[in-house]
Amino acid sequence: MAKHVLVIEDEQNIIEAISFILSRDGWSVHTHSNGATAVEAVHARAPDVVILDVMLPGRSGYDILRDLRDDPRTQALPVLMLTARGQSRDREMAQRAGASRYMTKPFSNAEVLEALEALRALGTP
Repeated sequence: MAKHVLVIEDEQNIIEAISFILSRDGWSVHTHSNGATAVEAVHARAPDVVILDVMLPGRSGYDILRDLRDDPRTQALPVLMLTARGQSRDREMAQRAGASRYMTKPFSNAEVLEALEALRALGTP
Protein backbone atom coordinates (compact mmCIF):
# COMPACT_ATOMS: atom_id res chain seq x y z
CA MET A 1 0.00 0.00 0.00
CA ALA A 2 1.41 3.37 -1.02
CA LYS A 3 2.25 5.93 1.64
CA HIS A 4 1.60 9.53 0.56
CA VAL A 5 2.60 12.59 2.57
CA LEU A 6 2.24 16.28 1.82
CA VAL A 7 4.85 18.45 3.54
CA ILE A 8 3.68 22.05 3.91
CA GLU A 9 6.86 23.86 4.91
CA ASP A 10 8.73 26.93 3.67
CA GLU A 11 12.27 26.22 4.93
CA GLN A 12 14.14 24.51 2.09
CA ASN A 13 16.58 22.66 4.37
CA ILE A 14 13.68 21.17 6.35
CA ILE A 15 11.88 20.21 3.12
CA GLU A 16 14.99 18.45 1.82
CA ALA A 17 15.69 16.64 5.10
CA ILE A 18 12.12 15.39 5.54
CA SER A 19 11.82 14.44 1.87
CA PHE A 20 15.04 12.42 2.04
CA ILE A 21 14.10 10.65 5.28
CA LEU A 22 10.61 9.73 4.12
CA SER A 23 11.48 8.82 0.53
CA ARG A 24 14.14 6.44 1.82
CA ASP A 25 11.43 4.80 3.95
CA GLY A 26 9.07 4.28 1.00
CA TRP A 27 6.91 7.39 1.29
CA SER A 28 5.76 9.32 -1.76
CA VAL A 29 6.54 12.91 -0.77
CA HIS A 30 5.00 16.07 -2.18
CA THR A 31 5.80 19.53 -0.89
CA HIS A 32 4.06 22.89 -0.77
CA SER A 33 5.46 26.16 0.60
CA ASN A 34 2.65 28.72 0.46
CA GLY A 35 0.21 28.99 3.35
CA ALA A 36 -2.34 30.89 1.25
CA THR A 37 -2.87 27.93 -1.10
CA ALA A 38 -2.12 25.06 1.28
CA VAL A 39 -5.71 23.85 1.69
CA GLU A 40 -6.09 23.61 -2.10
CA ALA A 41 -2.83 21.65 -2.25
CA VAL A 42 -4.17 19.17 0.32
CA HIS A 43 -7.35 18.68 -1.72
CA ALA A 44 -5.37 18.26 -4.95
CA ARG A 45 -2.86 15.75 -3.53
CA ALA A 46 -5.20 13.80 -1.19
CA PRO A 47 -2.32 12.62 1.04
CA ASP A 48 -2.51 9.96 3.74
CA VAL A 49 -0.80 12.35 6.17
CA VAL A 50 0.12 16.05 6.21
CA ILE A 51 3.17 17.56 7.87
CA LEU A 52 2.26 21.19 8.51
CA ASP A 53 4.57 23.99 9.61
CA VAL A 54 3.08 26.62 11.90
CA MET A 55 4.80 29.69 10.45
CA LEU A 56 4.22 29.91 6.71
CA PRO A 57 4.13 32.78 4.24
CA GLY A 58 0.60 33.83 3.42
CA ARG A 59 -1.19 32.02 6.22
CA SER A 60 -0.64 30.41 9.61
CA GLY A 61 -0.52 26.65 9.96
CA TYR A 62 -3.14 26.95 12.70
CA ASP A 63 -5.56 28.65 10.28
CA ILE A 64 -4.88 26.02 7.63
CA LEU A 65 -5.50 23.24 10.13
CA ARG A 66 -8.80 24.80 11.26
CA ASP A 67 -9.95 24.90 7.63
CA LEU A 68 -8.97 21.25 7.15
CA ARG A 69 -10.89 20.25 10.27
CA ASP A 70 -13.97 22.23 9.19
CA ASP A 71 -14.09 20.44 5.82
CA PRO A 72 -15.78 17.00 5.82
CA ARG A 73 -13.29 15.81 3.18
CA THR A 74 -10.29 16.45 5.43
CA GLN A 75 -11.62 16.58 8.97
CA ALA A 76 -10.14 13.14 9.83
CA LEU A 77 -6.89 13.61 7.87
CA PRO A 78 -3.91 13.00 10.19
CA VAL A 79 -1.85 16.18 10.56
CA LEU A 80 1.56 16.44 12.20
CA MET A 81 2.25 20.04 13.23
CA LEU A 82 5.94 20.82 12.96
CA THR A 83 7.28 24.00 14.48
CA ALA A 84 10.28 25.73 15.99
CA ARG A 85 7.96 27.01 18.71
CA GLY A 86 7.83 24.58 21.61
CA GLN A 87 6.06 26.55 24.31
CA SER A 88 3.10 24.89 26.04
CA ARG A 89 0.86 27.69 24.70
CA ASP A 90 1.83 26.74 21.13
CA ARG A 91 1.14 23.08 21.82
CA GLU A 92 -2.29 23.96 23.26
CA MET A 93 -3.12 26.09 20.21
CA ALA A 94 -2.24 23.16 17.93
CA GLN A 95 -4.43 20.81 19.96
CA ARG A 96 -7.35 23.24 19.87
CA ALA A 97 -6.96 23.63 16.11
CA GLY A 98 -7.11 19.83 15.73
CA ALA A 99 -3.51 18.66 15.33
CA SER A 100 -3.14 14.89 15.43
CA ARG A 101 0.42 15.23 16.71
CA TYR A 102 2.84 18.06 17.51
CA MET A 103 6.60 18.00 17.02
CA THR A 104 9.22 20.68 17.54
CA LYS A 105 12.28 21.44 15.43
CA PRO A 106 14.93 20.17 15.60
CA PHE A 107 13.65 16.61 15.32
CA SER A 108 15.28 13.23 14.89
CA ASN A 109 14.81 11.12 11.77
CA ALA A 110 13.44 8.24 13.85
CA GLU A 111 10.98 10.57 15.58
CA VAL A 112 9.53 11.76 12.26
CA LEU A 113 9.25 8.23 10.84
CA GLU A 114 7.58 6.91 13.98
CA ALA A 115 5.10 9.80 14.05
CA LEU A 116 4.17 9.38 10.37
CA GLU A 117 3.65 5.62 10.65
CA ALA A 118 1.48 6.09 13.75
CA LEU A 119 -0.57 8.80 12.05
CA ARG A 120 -0.96 6.78 8.87
CA ALA A 121 -2.28 3.88 10.93
CA LEU A 122 -4.85 6.25 12.49
CA GLY A 123 -6.05 7.36 9.09
CA THR A 124 -6.35 3.87 7.63
CA PRO A 125 -9.90 2.47 7.79
